[in-house]
Amino acid sequence: MDVVAQEDGQDHLTTTTEQGRFCVARCSCGWRGPARRARSQARTDAAAHAGPAAADEDGPV
Repeated sequence: MDVVAQEDGQDHLTTTTEQGRFCVARCSCGWRGPARRARSQARTDAAAHAGPAAADEDGPV
C-alpha cells in the first residue's frame, strides 16, 4: 500500500484488488482506476493518481 500526502492534507492510500481476471487500483479518496489484466498496470494507474511523490518512494524502476 502506498501513502502519499497531497496538498489538500488528505493522505491517499492506494491498493490493488483482484476481481476475477482483472485487477483494479483504488484510493482512500474514492478514486477507482480502470480494470486491468496486468497487476503492474493497475499499480501504474495508482502511482499516476497519487502523483510524482509516490513514484519516488519506490526508487527507480
